[in-house]
Amino acid sequence: MTHSSVIHSSDVEQGLALPVMESFYTIQGEGHHTGRAAYFVRLGGCDVGCHWCDVKESWDAMAHPIVPIKTIVDEINVSKTRFVVITGGEPAMYNLEPLTKALQQQGVEIAIETSGAYPVTGDWHWICYSPKKFKAPNPAIYQMANELKVVVYNKHDFEWAETHANNVRSDCKLYLQPEWSKADTMNPQIVAYVKENPQWNISLQTHKYLNIP
Repeated sequence: MTHSSVIHSSDVEQGLALPVMESFYTIQGEGHHTGRAAYFVRLGGCDVGCHWCDVKESWDAMAHPIVPIKTIVDEINVSKTRFVVITGGEPAMYNLEPLTKALQQQGVEIAIETSGAYPVTGDWHWICYSPKKFKAPNPAIYQMANELKVVVYNKHDFEWAETHANNVRSDCKLYLQPEWSKADTMNPQIVAYVKENPQWNISLQTHKYLNIP
C-alpha cells in the first residue's frame, strides 16, 4: 500500500476509528484562529504530495495506529481547551461524521484543515481550505470554506491564490501564508501584496517562532 491509500478496515471505513499520527494540546499557530489554545489531531494518510510538506511522515496511513473515536474524544476531554483542529495528512480522506458528532455532543468547537481534494464529511464549526497545486480540489469545498489559506512558495502563487479566492463565498476569510523555508524571501512580497489587496490577510506559522508543536 502506498501513502496514497486509505486503510481498508471496517472501523476506519465507517469512521469509528482513524489512523492517528499524533495528537497534542498546543496553541493554534496559523490562520484565523491564531493564538487560541487548541487540541490537534493529526490523521495519517495523504496523497497530495506537496514537496515542501513538513509532515511527510503523515503520508503513509499504515505507519500510524488505528485509534477508536472514543479514545480520541476522551483524550481531548482531558485538556482544558474546547477547540479542536483535525488536520493531517489529508483528513478528508476519511469518514469524519462519527468523530464530529461525538465532539459536538461534548460541546467542543471543531475545525478542519483540508486541501479540498476530497469531499468533506462531518459537521464543522470552521473549515479551513488550503489548496495545493498537486491535486485538484473537489468543487464543493468553495461553498463550504470559512477560510482560504494559500501557502505562498513563489511569486506565481499570488495569481494562483486569486483563482481560488474568486470561487469561495464572499464571507470567506482570505489568508496568504509564506512557506516556511521561503519566508525571508516571500514575506516582503506578501506584505506588499496585502497592502495593495487588503481583502487578503497575512498568516504566519507563529508556532514555529514560538518553538511549540
